[in-house]
Amino acid sequence: MEKELHNVTWETRARGGRYYTRSRKVAGRVVREYVGCGPAAERAAEADLEVRRVRESRRAAEMAERKALEDIDQKVARYHRAADGLTAGVLVNAGYHRHNRGEWRHARASKTR
Repeated sequence: MEKELHNVTWETRARGGRYYTRSRKVAGRVVREYVGCGPAAERAAEADLEVRRVRESRRAAEMAERKALEDIDQKVARYHRAADGLTAGVLVNAGYHRHNRGEWRHARASKTR
C-alpha cells in the first residue's frame, strides 16, 4: 500500500496568495525556509514531492528486504534446532553424553568387579 504524500508546506496567508515553504533542521532546530509563490514555487514543490516519493520508495524496499531476511533467519533457526535434535539423538545412541550442557563426551566404560 503506497502512502499518499501531501503538500502540507503550501500556506495561504491572510492577504491572499499561496506560498511554498520548506522545513529543515539546522543545528538541531527546525528552520522554515520561504521558497516563494508562482511557477518557481510549483517546480520546487514538485521536486520536493519527487524526493519524498523516492525516499519513501527506498524505505519500503528496505523494509521488504529486512522482512525477507528475517524470514530466512527464522527458517535457518528452525533447521538448526532440528539438526541439533537429530545430532543429539545419534550421539546418545552412540554412547555419548553432554558434559555440563556443553561438549559431548563418550561415556566411560563401567568397571565390573
